[in-house]
Amino acid sequence: MIDASLSPEKTNFLGYTERDWIQLLDGKGYKKFHAGQIMKWIHHRFISDFSEMSDIGKNLRDHLSMTGNLKEPRVKEEFVSTDGTRKWLIESFSGKLFELVYIPEKSRGTLCVSSQVGCALKCDFCSTGKLGFINNLTAAEIVAQIRIAIRRLAEIFPENKKRSVSNIVFMGMGEPLLNLPNVLPALDVIRSDLGYGISKRRVTVSTSGIVPAISVLADKADVSLAISLHAPNDRLRDRLMPLNKKYPISLLLDACRAYSEKFSHKKEIFVEYTLLEGVNDGYEHAKELASILKGLSCKINLIPFNPFVGSSFKQPSVGRVREFRSALVANGYSVTVRTTRGNDIAAACGQLAGLIDQTNRHSKYREIKLTNI
Repeated sequence: MIDASLSPEKTNFLGYTERDWIQLLDGKGYKKFHAGQIMKWIHHRFISDFSEMSDIGKNLRDHLSMTGNLKEPRVKEEFVSTDGTRKWLIESFSGKLFELVYIPEKSRGTLCVSSQVGCALKCDFCSTGKLGFINNLTAAEIVAQIRIAIRRLAEIFPENKKRSVSNIVFMGMGEPLLNLPNVLPALDVIRSDLGYGISKRRVTVSTSGIVPAISVLADKADVSLAISLHAPNDRLRDRLMPLNKKYPISLLLDACRAYSEKFSHKKEIFVEYTLLEGVNDGYEHAKELASILKGLSCKINLIPFNPFVGSSFKQPSVGRVREFRSALVANGYSVTVRTTRGNDIAAACGQLAGLIDQTNRHSKYREIKLTNI
C-alpha cells in the first residue's frame, strides 16, 4: 500500500488505488465494495471532506476523517497563453513549486503532468534540468493535478466538453521513471473507471532513458511510452544528455523494442527529438536517426527548440525543420512537427522551471543516484 501521508498522523488518500482501498477497508473490518464508492466520491464528485459521502456509513466516514485527508497542493498562480494554453504554478506539500500545463486542441485536451520538482538529469536544452533535483511528487500530488485541472476547466468552460481532459502526458517537470513508486499508483487511478477513466492509449509516460525502469513500467502499467532521444549518436547525446553515458542509445532502443513487443498489440514508441540549430538538425543527422530507428515500431515527434533564459541554443528555421522531416519521411517514418504552444507563458516543451528560486534549494537535492535504478 502506498504511503502518501502529509504527516505522521494522517494519510493523504488522493493517491490511493482501488487495491489500496480494498486492503485498507478489509484490514479494518469494512466491506470491500466501499472501495468503489469512496473512489467515485473522490475522483468523480471531487469531494474534499469525507462527511460528504452520503452513501457511506458514519462510522467509516469518521474513521477516514480521523486517519486521513484529501488535501490538494495549493495553486499559487494561473497563466493563460494567447493560444489558449494554461499553466498553473502549484506549491507542493514540501513547499516547493512545480508546474502543470493544459493544451487545448480541436479534438482533445492534453494535460501535461509533473512527476518531480526539478530534475536530476541535466539535459543541456531543458530549463527544468537546470534546476537540479529537488524532490519527488507523491502519488497524491500527481493525482491532484488532474483534479485541479478538471475542476478549473469546468469552471471556465461549463458548456464546452471539448475543453475537458482527454489525454494525459507525463512530460512536465521531472523524470517519471525516477519516481515510479508514486507514478505507478497515480497511473492506476488515472486509468481506472473508478478514477478518471482515461484510456491507456491516451496516457503517455515520457523518459529520458532510465533503461531498467522501462521494463518495470511495462510489467506494471499498460500505457504509451515516449523517449526523449534528441541525438542520433552517442557522441552527441553524451553532450546533450549526460544520462546517455550510463544508458547509451543502443541499450535504450533495445529496451524500447522489448517494451513494444511486451503487449499483444505491438505498441508504437513515440520518439521525441528536439531540433537545435546547428547542433542536431542537419540532413546527416536525419539520415543517421533513420538508420538507428530501423526495425523499431515508432512515430517521431520533431520539436523545434523553445528558447528560455540562459540557454545558448537556437530554434532552427522552418526550412531546416522541413528538410529534416522530409529526410525521415523518405525513409518510411511517420513524422509530426510539434506546434509550439504556450511559449508566451513559458509553458512550451523544455521551458518548465516552476519559477523556483534556486537559492532555496538544499545541496543534498541537487544530485540523485542512479545506481539503484
